[in-house]
Amino acid sequence: MSSYFRRLSETAFEPTEHVGGAWNPDEQHIAPVLGLLAHLVEVDHAARRPEAPLVLARASYDILGVLPMERFEVATRVVRPGRTIELVEATLSHDGRPAVTLRGWMLQRSDTSAIAGDPLPTMPDIVSLPTWAPADLWPGGAIRSIDVHREYVGPGRSRCWIRPRHPLLESEPVSSRARVLGMLDFANGIATRVAPEEALYPNVDLTASLFREPAGEWFGLDTSVSFGADGIGLTESVVSDLAGPLGTSSQTLTVRPR
Repeated sequence: MSSYFRRLSETAFEPTEHVGGAWNPDEQHIAPVLGLLAHLVEVDHAARRPEAPLVLARASYDILGVLPMERFEVATRVVRPGRTIELVEATLSHDGRPAVTLRGWMLQRSDTSAIAGDPLPTMPDIVSLPTWAPADLWPGGAIRSIDVHREYVGPGRSRCWIRPRHPLLESEPVSSRARVLGMLDFANGIATRVAPEEALYPNVDLTASLFREPAGEWFGLDTSVSFGADGIGLTESVVSDLAGPLGTSSQTLTVRPR
């Protein structure tokens, strides 16, 4: 089974055919890219402080431009060091031009099991949702690389279970947090408000906050997509695994009727 990316060196990577974009198959779909950046900040963090690692609680990505299906470089750094809280950053560059940045808050774990709980909506069972082929609506290798069970509620509203068929990197362990962060950008194309033939609505960012450790292969997205009247949209998702909700995700959209 091939992966989404091949590691060329400590800082250099290249995409495989499974990263082809939905708006343009010759450009990288940003979903696997976001997962890779999360993985790389976790790898850097574990190497720096293996004795007391923090967890990636919030990941805020800015998408600075399109990314061709070519080799790229990733640099990581610590913006705000700390014993219990750190702010870290990863920058993906192609041909010397920054294309995607991640700023992540790493937080200390503590035992809050006695007061744990959340009011977020729960997902239906996977078996209760029909299978859906997103490749019937969208082109690109990334869309073809996922399994989806989806309940279409209405325009801009869906609930789905999603599972990647490929690892981010061959022969390299990747955390459940990085895996789920590598799936969240698919939400905008699964809960479609209008067909892609009617309008372009790519996102310029993605911010996710996870309040517990994800588990398993399947991740749930309870998603709503809203378009304003002046060309700006918003995609919001409650993120779940089989045990229940584990966080939220939001994407700011630039909406352009064709």
